[in-house]
Amino acid sequence: MLQKLKQGWTNINYKVEILAGLTVAMTMIPESLSFAILAKLNPLNGLYAAFIMGLITAIFGGRPAMISGGAGATVIVLIALMQSHGIEYIFATVLLAGFMQLLVGLFKLGKFIRLVPESVMYGFVNGLAVVIFISQLEQFKIETNGVKTWMHGIELYKMIALTGLTVLIVYFFPRITKKIPASLVGIIVVFAIVSFFGIDTKTVKDIASISGNFPPLHFPLVPITFETLQIIFPYAIVMAGVGLIETLLTLTVVDEMTESRGDSNQECLAQGSANILNGLFNGMGGCAMIAQTFVNVNAGSRTRLAGVIGALTILIIILVGAPFIEMVPMAALTGVMMMVAFLTFKWSSIRFIRKMPKSDTIVMLVVMAITIFMHNLALAVLAGVIISALVFAWQSAVRIRARKYIDENGIKYYEIFGPLFFASVTNFMEKFDIDSDPENIVISFEQSRISDISGIEALNKLAEKYRSRGKNIQITHLSSDCIELLKNANTIVKVDINTDPTYKIPHNL
Repeated sequence: MLQKLKQGWTNINYKVEILAGLTVAMTMIPESLSFAILAKLNPLNGLYAAFIMGLITAIFGGRPAMISGGAGATVIVLIALMQSHGIEYIFATVLLAGFMQLLVGLFKLGKFIRLVPESVMYGFVNGLAVVIFISQLEQFKIETNGVKTWMHGIELYKMIALTGLTVLIVYFFPRITKKIPASLVGIIVVFAIVSFFGIDTKTVKDIASISGNFPPLHFPLVPITFETLQIIFPYAIVMAGVGLIETLLTLTVVDEMTESRGDSNQECLAQGSANILNGLFNGMGGCAMIAQTFVNVNAGSRTRLAGVIGALTILIIILVGAPFIEMVPMAALTGVMMMVAFLTFKWSSIRFIRKMPKSDTIVMLVVMAITIFMHNLALAVLAGVIISALVFAWQSAVRIRARKYIDENGIKYYEIFGPLFFASVTNFMEKFDIDSDPENIVISFEQSRISDISGIEALNKLAEKYRSRGKNIQITHLSSDCIELLKNANTIVKVDINTDPTYKIPHNL
């Protein structure tokens, strides 16, 4: 464990990491504030979550350079609970969700993220990129008497011009040098222009005040009863699931970007610990933030330092730096996030869409659609995995085949190729001509594998059909598990300890 924690603290480029951390902090603040306000929480609950999640996961997480904070994916889950029971139940839910995530890490269940196909990853990332871009359009609205309307006139032109300038800086500055994060340069340049020319435009202060104190220790003031558990448990399990799915998918994406590998179970432990502390220190909870992670990685960060710098920067801003940060133009932060959306989108998936199997294309589009229109990342990924699993099962089912021949002694052989499981049972049974077969039949599974109890039952039924017609059947190359589950195995199975496989099949299906 200690060896894993040491990873991410070597070969540090301090200049790059510090600048990347500052940039991350600047982009986390407006997003954390926006989602806190959306859920009717105090804006400081969002900033506390950004600080706590960012610091704990940066130090103890399983993926150096990945950024966590008060993410919208987890906060959206809690909106209904906030409306019905209030903020104390939110803290209790976040606390319980953290314990659930901790258990996932302790039981090493994070590895199951490997079951997510590449097509689902494409759909998740592309959908999230669209959501990030669309969410930035909210900054082109103004609120009057509680009603939001689109900007117009000179106000709109200023917002578009400043946002466009930020986008151009972030896009072209890396061609000059990559030693300084382009996002930070864009924010500083636009801030300087607005300040120098006295341009009246929307700033962070227009979203909310971010001045406050150190996160206070606060135990959720809820009755410790079974009724309370009934209320918060459904929200906690959904929050825990959504948070881990987004976190582990983000981890996988960063693995691909950096050509390295993170530890999913360690990340689950860190996420759970961070959310437990959120519940105890007035944070709204959270998970990995893919947009800020992309900002960090694209700025050149590869270690844990940038995440720590970003989290501590947010704390310093809460304590003493709020007046200065509240002057930062929202146009600059909007431009940075729009470029993040552009860089997040997997443009290669569009270029190769005609070459992709139709099933992969459908999966990608379904995941994108659910992510964009329902904002439900857990449902999107689950739907994608289920569709991919069904497609795989169907394709595996139709691949099963049999090579048939009769030797000089009149014995008919069936050599089975492909997996025998619940989806391929029907095709398997159709391979045999029971009435026309000779008296002696041998079925070889040397090139096949029985994957579940459905395959065993198919063999039992086949043997009974041959026996009912007075014919002898012999089955070869079965694992010991298969032999144990076969009826009358002693009379129909030929055992060869040198060539029989040793795989196991589930006994409880």
